[in-house]
Amino acid sequence: MGEAGRAARRDTSAGLRSIAGGADSGAPELDRVIHERVRLGIVSALAVNESLAFNELKDMLGLTDGNLSVHARKLEEAGYVACTKKFEGRVPRTEFRLTETGRRALGAYLDHMEALIQAVRDR
Repeated sequence: MGEAGRAARRDTSAGLRSIAGGADSGAPELDRVIHERVRLGIVSALAVNESLAFNELKDMLGLTDGNLSVHARKLEEAGYVACTKKFEGRVPRTEFRLTETGRRALGAYLDHMEALIQAVRDR
């Protein structure tokens, strides 16, 4: 690659860091709790459903029990998802729902991604 190609790559990288909220840009950072693929799937599924049972969410996203548990706990710790455990007869049932904090965080994340997409298209 010639010097012109390297310079263009540097300019593009710096521009994307600035658009995405890199350390020196002053722009807000992406919400790393939601940005992870599985957690984004969980939050998105809960945004369009009042609540989902553990197995419904697991099947919908094609996850293992352990994978869903770890990611759901991270979202719960952030206050984005509420988890309710109860019994139906003798069968335990875990249900998840998106909290108002989670709904606002998803909205802010989507706004950020839309701005990023628009900035890239405008370049």
